[in-house]
Amino acid sequence: MKFLILGYTPSSSWDAATADAPTEDALAAFAAYQEFEAELRATGEFVSTEGLGHPAVSTTVRKVDGTIVMTDGPFVELKEVLASFAVIEVSSVERAKDIVARMVEMLGEPMEIRPVMGDDFA
Repeated sequence: MKFLILGYTPSSSWDAATADAPTEDALAAFAAYQEFEAELRATGEFVSTEGLGHPAVSTTVRKVDGTIVMTDGPFVELKEVLASFAVIEVSSVERAKDIVARMVEMLGEPMEIRPVMGDDFA
């Protein structure tokens, strides 16, 4: 089973102007996460992970009245922003929850677990 893990961060702690200059606390959390990621690679459960750009440099694409409309960010006032994602492939949702609990403990920020619809989805 594949799961998409969405990592959120408080918008107040992520200023677009300083998004490329992580704090010492963030660097320590990233280092701990990289060690954990190596553990998941060794078990074969790791698929991929990426950090995301700040919402201020994002674009939303919508279809409005038959026309494609593109809107630059920021879009709405947010308390939390989607900051990263990871994809894992594990034997069960329980294993995904165990993995994400460790990630949240390391990084200190909320995460969401979403099943990835595979070829068996009909």
